[in-house]
Amino acid sequence: MRNAELLRSALQSLRANPKRSFLTTIGITIGIAAVITILALGNGVKKRLSDEFNTTQNGEQYTYLYFTPNDSQSAASGFTETDLNAIEERFGAKVKKAAISHETNNASVSPLVGNERVNNATISLLKRPTSKISIIAGRNLTTNELLTEEPVILMKESLAKKQYQTVQNAVGTSVSIGDHDYRVVGVYRSQANTYNDNKYGADLIGGTKLFYSGTTATTGYGIKLTFYQGANAGKVTKKIKKYMEKKGTSAHDGTYMAVDAGAELTKVNNMITGLTAFISAIAGISLFIAGIGVMNMMYISVSERTQEIGIRLAVGAAPKNVMAQFLLEAIVLTVGGGLLGFVIGWLLAGIISNFMPYHIHAVITLNSFLLAFGVSASVGIIFGILPAKQAANKNLIEILR
Repeated sequence: MRNAELLRSALQSLRANPKRSFLTTIGITIGIAAVITILALGNGVKKRLSDEFNTTQNGEQYTYLYFTPNDSQSAASGFTETDLNAIEERFGAKVKKAAISHETNNASVSPLVGNERVNNATISLLKRPTSKISIIAGRNLTTNELLTEEPVILMKESLAKKQYQTVQNAVGTSVSIGDHDYRVVGVYRSQANTYNDNKYGADLIGGTKLFYSGTTATTGYGIKLTFYQGANAGKVTKKIKKYMEKKGTSAHDGTYMAVDAGAELTKVNNMITGLTAFISAIAGISLFIAGIGVMNMMYISVSERTQEIGIRLAVGAAPKNVMAQFLLEAIVLTVGGGLLGFVIGWLLAGIISNFMPYHIHAVITLNSFLLAFGVSASVGIIFGILPAKQAANKNLIEILR
């Protein structure tokens, strides 16, 4: 029999019992859907981390170098333009660019609130107003204020009550940070969301342009080092750290710490890959159970179609043709269930990602599709081969009796 005829015959046989065929594929569908969902979310987490910490859009690696002053009241500026120029001059063959890294989420500050210095306070900086906070007194920042560097700021509810007893009393007061005096125009409460709390749970919210204007634009406690492709970013960063400990403008006023985002990302990715594989293996148990169901159905099908097998053998069909037909039926069942599971897993991963923090999106790759197709086809072959052999080994004389 030709392959097209075998496939057409297999599909006709499966359509003869649609409910039984569908119920048999449910296990395959569930198993594949679970694995695809887990893989898609795992790939999404790794892509988010890679985009955030590992490389630029051109594939260039980058690392960070941070300075911590020995005294919280120290006047040490950390890194200056002099330090950046020295790094680019000495390590220019490997380092493409060295730039001050300005923190915009929960940056540490010691503001003067009214007449009292508040140590260990935090501030988040914005380039445009946000709707992810609830204003409970006063008003929100405006786009024009942020663009024109107006000295206005928002204060968190807890800090306002601590310093002024009521949130209404805080509106209109002043906050001094560095060289700037800000006017409190509103008091806010962060919304109950993990991602929002990370950024919008700071004690103060202000504008990025004003906060990092003047001398703060060319100084800071962190620098971002961008490397050319092929450079050993981790090794060079360590050399730069040692150099800054000897030659840095603030070398005697604090300590330096290097952060290799790529190395840390590799460790995290390995952990995510291992965890994904472990959970997928657990979900894969349903594939084994589904395979048993396919084998059971095929054995029942062989016993019910003994007369059909006899007719095929009588008109000249070879045992291998009979075996191929029943094996193809098993494969069609499992591959159909696998493809359906792939689609369901894709949709389910997309839905779940909408509720995940940090803007993580599910990522479906070609490997995920090939895995779904390959695994489902393998289940059909493994669990369909024995029933197919039994059908092929039927004795025509015994069938005619």
